[in-house]
Amino acid sequence: MSYMWNKFNIKTFPSETLVYVDGVFRSDLSTLSETEIFSKKYDLPVHIICVGKIEREITLNINITAENQSFFLTVDLENNFPGFLNIFIKNAGKNSELRGHIMVKNYSDFAGKIIAEHTAPDTGILIQTKIIGHKNSYSCMSAVAIINKNCPNTKSDIRLAGHTTDNSAKIKFNPAQRIKSVPDFAEHSAYMMHATGTQENYLRTAGLSGAEVKEAITEAFTKDFNLF
Repeated sequence: MSYMWNKFNIKTFPSETLVYVDGVFRSDLSTLSETEIFSKKYDLPVHIICVGKIEREITLNINITAENQSFFLTVDLENNFPGFLNIFIKNAGKNSELRGHIMVKNYSDFAGKIIAEHTAPDTGILIQTKIIGHKNSYSCMSAVAIINKNCPNTKSDIRLAGHTTDNSAKIKFNPAQRIKSVPDFAEHSAYMMHATGTQENYLRTAGLSGAEVKEAITEAFTKDFNLF
């Protein structure tokens, strides 16, 4: 999987993989087929990777029924035209967990939706989403965490974070929870990252120009994916 690192800067690890580039499934980069991935137990974790550019609309359906399986989701996309990203996750696999990192760099109009639904007890869905809004862009991200009846002991954590590189960029978040069973934990948060004046002054005193300060702050926001 060195291709993923060399071309997209995506770190990989020993795993079974399902890879999408520009929203298109790539069997040559994947070790699994689209039909078998979510229902079987594997010796290795399963890594779902979606990279490239949004061409109008990308939809990922992740319907987990395998028990005792670890899943990872990595999404790193660029949006240059009005585009949509839909991610629908259902976890019915007892003791199975999905951990996801989603990054969207938006240069236009973007709308995203995440629905993370627990349909069995002892399931986990933990998703961190980051939106970077560039000049004159508009981003709207909705995220709904659902824990159904008779689904105790679940782990639900949906986090939304935004950062704008220009004052003309706008980001809107719509988080929601629907909880009908007592979970182990159910976290849901949304925030915007803004550098403080002290941080900006520190970078300037280190010799960075105004443009370089913005680039450094954006890079720090991009790389801070260590919450899970």
